[in-house]
Amino acid sequence: MAEFNIKNERAKRRFFTWLKEAEGLCDSTIDGIEKSILLWEDFTKQADFTSLKPDKAIAFKKWLAKRKFKGKQISVTTFHSYLRYLRRFFSWLSWQPGYKSRITPDVVSYLRISEKEERIATQYVPRQYPPLEYVVKLASSIKINSEIDLRDRALISFTLLSGMRDKAIVTLPLGCLDEESLTISQDPRQGVQTKFSKYIPSTLFRFDEKLVEYVKEWVKHLKGKGYGSRDPLFPRSKIGHGEDNLSFEPATEVEPVFWKGTGGIRKTFKKRSEEAGLPYFPPHTFRHLAVRLALRSCKTGEQIKAISQNFGHEHIATTLSSYANYDPQTLGEILNNLDFSGKASESLEDKFDKFLKGFEKFREDFS
Repeated sequence: MAEFNIKNERAKRRFFTWLKEAEGLCDSTIDGIEKSILLWEDFTKQADFTSLKPDKAIAFKKWLAKRKFKGKQISVTTFHSYLRYLRRFFSWLSWQPGYKSRITPDVVSYLRISEKEERIATQYVPRQYPPLEYVVKLASSIKINSEIDLRDRALISFTLLSGMRDKAIVTLPLGCLDEESLTISQDPRQGVQTKFSKYIPSTLFRFDEKLVEYVKEWVKHLKGKGYGSRDPLFPRSKIGHGEDNLSFEPATEVEPVFWKGTGGIRKTFKKRSEEAGLPYFPPHTFRHLAVRLALRSCKTGEQIKAISQNFGHEHIATTLSSYANYDPQTLGEILNNLDFSGKASESLEDKFDKFLKGFEKFREDFS
């Protein structure tokens, strides 16, 4: 085993503190960066970080490319991420006392994959997501015999109608949803864990009225039980003990406690899809479906901007580039349904003119 390098540890500690306090990165991201540095130290047998040289960087890339995880060679995407994190670390290190004259930017640049590999690593892969009919069938398949059944039905419905990320859903307090106006206040100050801790005011989409009623019924049930505005909208299951106080009985009720992490919501989706005899789709795929359904109904640029903002995106390009890339089958369906006959009631010029007017109105309103 390589000898512990105290100088390296001190440098890493300063770097991680800088990432958290100066750059504002979350612990999970820092953990990923730390893993890449540990791989470098494993390869160099804990050599001082100033030992970074072009030939060592090239040798490390070859070593890393052959590395296996769970019996499989690491993907190009993972390979790219490790090197990107290492470049960030050594770039920071090159400005630190004691390293400034020993590590130069041109040496750091050797920790880069080829252009071809980078294109492969960063290309977008369309996500598979279910159709609306799947979500309606999944939610409706739940027979209401307990409070847990009522919650799970509403949870599945809410995940699609809100288009929210699962982390935000499991940390959303009851008071952040107005069931009358269907508006949601995704407020980090209220404990809602949104991406980048952004405040996101949003509204539930009315994709299906039955799904909307499932959510309203659940909110009414919680308030009837005396749940307050700070209690979770989707509380965790209350685990009961058997008479011998050693065994656990299946949960039938909830308790006013937030879930720890998003594992609970994924387990719920998997369990309910198995019971319904349907394939399992992770909660985040519902967000992709929500984007498609919402964009499909847009007729003006103003509406597209509103949809984008409802998903917490500052720019329309984020919505379109990250969520509006279709798999081959969906792409074929959309293109095959286009009308090229020229018999449409509204010309392409008229539609584009409407789009521009709507977008110009939006710019005037917010300028």
